Amino acid sequence: MNNGKICISVCASTVEELLKKMALANETADIIEVRFDCLSPAEFDPQGQLPPEVLEKILAATRKPILTTFRTKDQGGRRDLSDEERKNFWSKGYETDLCDLEEDIVEDSWYWLWGNRICSYHDFSGTPNNIESIFDRLAKTDAEIIKIAVQTNDITETISVWKLIGHARQYRQISRPKVIPIAMGEPGKWTRILGLAHGAYLTYASLETGSETAPGQVTADDLINVYKAKEIDESTEIFGVIAGNTSYSMSPYIHNAAFGAANMNRVFVPMQVGNIDEFMRRMVKPETREIELNFRGFAVTNPHKQTVIKYLDEIDATAAAIGAVNTIKIADGKLYGYNTDAVGFIEPLKARFPDLKGVTVAMFGAGGAARACVYALKQNGADVTLFVRDTAKAAALADEFGIETRGLPSKDAGSPLADFDILVNATPLGTKGVDENRTVAFAQQLSTVKLVYDLIYNPTETLLIREARKADVHIIGGLEMLIEQAEQQYRIWTGSSGAGSVMREAALKRLKQ
Repeated sequence: MNNGKICISVCASTVEELLKKMALANETADIIEVRFDCLSPAEFDPQGQLPPEVLEKILAATRKPILTTFRTKDQGGRRDLSDEERKNFWSKGYETDLCDLEEDIVEDSWYWLWGNRICSYHDFSGTPNNIESIFDRLAKTDAEIIKIAVQTNDITETISVWKLIGHARQYRQISRPKVIPIAMGEPGKWTRILGLAHGAYLTYASLETGSETAPGQVTADDLINVYKAKEIDESTEIFGVIAGNTSYSMSPYIHNAAFGAANMNRVFVPMQVGNIDEFMRRMVKPETREIELNFRGFAVTNPHKQTVIKYLDEIDATAAAIGAVNTIKIADGKLYGYNTDAVGFIEPLKARFPDLKGVTVAMFGAGGAARACVYALKQNGADVTLFVRDTAKAAALADEFGIETRGLPSKDAGSPLADFDILVNATPLGTKGVDENRTVAFAQQLSTVKLVYDLIYNPTETLLIREARKADVHIIGGLEMLIEQAEQQYRIWTGSSGAGSVMREAALKRLKQ
């Protein structure tokens, strides 16, 4: 347990909508930030002030502490505001708990009426090199709380933001300011989750997905129920998913559910990594890391499964044979690499096809997932053919495993799968988003296939799965592999098993959302 607070930012264009959102935020927030700059100018009087009765109605809408914010667009607000408009708004003070003020106005006397002051600095263009000196400058004001929010485009840019927590502790106890460090953007999401456990005064949250008031905000429900942000502390063991894009990852939901069900003081966070070399050097490797986080393991996905290997002390035989690692365990200062994709793929398949010897498999795709699948199939005696867009690029994989490659068939290509028992889709086609209405094969091409295995799990019902149903072909969805490989990761990290049902329930709940 920690002493940090979750602040839900509420933004609405009308007072009526604002009150409704405040009522919802009231259920979970420790503090409610009312973003007055989101309100339409039509809600204000000609002098730029809210009518007193309207303001009183807003401030009376909750018993939770209110953080008042009226920010200009260049500081992340929703309106272009003149200095005069800002002055008119703030000059009418009410007894609130907190107010968020920029450096140029934080010490004007009439702001005292709005409660304890947050002196804030925002940079939406990137992370400045002099972030500690900016903090020192803001700390010279008589604000009680210092907030620095900067845009981060790679995870190593979050290091200087994170260090502000320790930097604030260097001030004498009598004058030590509270600190709110915010690394905006997907790469900085982990700082929002872990900040409270390490001394941040508060962390901002959105009311729901789609209502974020800053890049990288996490919903209050996820902070409380998925990441347990108020329950974790500095001794909490940290796990994470290392990926080029973590915004769609299911791993935090399934692994945190498993850790929670077992009452483990562990948390699993998204870690969006662009430069794996810098990440491993500056944040992970004991001899070179710049911050101390209690890392105990990682799930690794595209595009880092192969490049991460050089930083590991040992890898298991399966990972070595596949040439890719998707799981890292950290113990006694050493990093151990594993690959659970192969067993995660093959176990659901063997439940339907117990004997794969001589079975013919059409494997669509030649990326990291396909490598693990081909390895597992060959280990079990299957005969695999790669179907790929570019046969030249897949040549190395084909040569390594001694398999044939073919080009992708067109929709009107007759029966290119007539000689195959199983089709495996290891391409992105069918994934929610731009590829959702695409498929590697259609019903008329699947009539002779016995089973279709689609590794896509979001959506659970892909176009390929629907085409297979039309052709009356047995199916395996990607959720099966996702859960199986995740349960294998859980075993590696904990030495325990039996988390699969909890993980499945968490995944299905999230996918429905």
